[in-house]
Amino acid sequence: MTEKTTGASYAAAGVDIEAGDRAVELMKEWVKKTQRPEVLGGLGGFAGLFDASALKRYERPLLASATDGVGTKVDIARQLGVYDTIGHDLVAMVMDDIVVCGAEPLFMTDYICVGKVHPERVAAIVKGIAEGCVLAGCALVGGETAEHPGLLGPDDFDVAGAGTGVVEYDRLLGADRIRKGDAVIAMASSGLHSNGYSLVRHVLFDRAGMSLEQEIAEFGRTLGEELLEPTKIYSLDCLALTRTAEVHAFSHITGGGLAANLARVIPDHLHAAVDRSTWAPGAVFDLVGKAGQVEQLELEKTLNMGVGMMAVVPAESVDVALTALADRGVDSWVAGEIVERGDHAEGSTLTGSYAS
Repeated sequence: MTEKTTGASYAAAGVDIEAGDRAVELMKEWVKKTQRPEVLGGLGGFAGLFDASALKRYERPLLASATDGVGTKVDIARQLGVYDTIGHDLVAMVMDDIVVCGAEPLFMTDYICVGKVHPERVAAIVKGIAEGCVLAGCALVGGETAEHPGLLGPDDFDVAGAGTGVVEYDRLLGADRIRKGDAVIAMASSGLHSNGYSLVRHVLFDRAGMSLEQEIAEFGRTLGEELLEPTKIYSLDCLALTRTAEVHAFSHITGGGLAANLARVIPDHLHAAVDRSTWAPGAVFDLVGKAGQVEQLELEKTLNMGVGMMAVVPAESVDVALTALADRGVDSWVAGEIVERGDHAEGSTLTGSYAS
């Protein structure tokens, strides 16, 4: 008698469709919390629907889009088994790029890739994304959860997202608006945010031999808790600022650091001079620098050094802008000014020494 063989199946290959369906059911309640009036339908369709007739109130609407991930910070979440904050990071990285041009965030989609679907874990990730969308004022209209056995380990995962916003053409912010004498206002970061974690992990774990459970007196909590601090979402704060004060440009301080990101919104004939002495970076930046003997310039081109967003405003708008941000609980200060560009000046530079 010939022995009967069992045919191959998706499940045998490591993909659990039922677990994916369970994850969708668990995440629905969180996605629902992000809904805006323009959103049609719910989860389960092939595409998210957003009623574009809402844009009729604009004379010349410009759609702004961005996509991003959170990098190797996901490995910290994986090691700690904490999955409901990493979504805040994802929304911040996408929507705070969109708001830089003055655009209002409208909607977002996510992509979650896992080695094995753990429904509760996936739902926790989406919970964080949904909470971030609420903080950014946008809707989460859809997404994708992909199971990649063989490429990722059972506990490995990554997240990415894409977002869309809208801005009136004549209210578009950027280099064209910036003038000599404008002030550069810095907004404090909540920590490392979601950039430079490859350097941070190499320095703190590979070189310094530290552990995530290690209590750090300067932090008042464990190293892991500090590293997993969610990225601050500035979207609604920036939009509120544009309604209160004249704003010429924003700059989201992400990969590349403060000088390089600020330079992206400075016109060729001008220069942003930022004074380090106007603020003191948080303890986590000092720890990374000392533990890895990382040179200051290397730190500054990799990490945000305590500044997550910058606004360029006319000098006469400074007091109003600082008051508006303070009223929203945003720690901010004048960090520099816009000057004529010298022969050897870059788009922006940092001068002086950090405050202690």
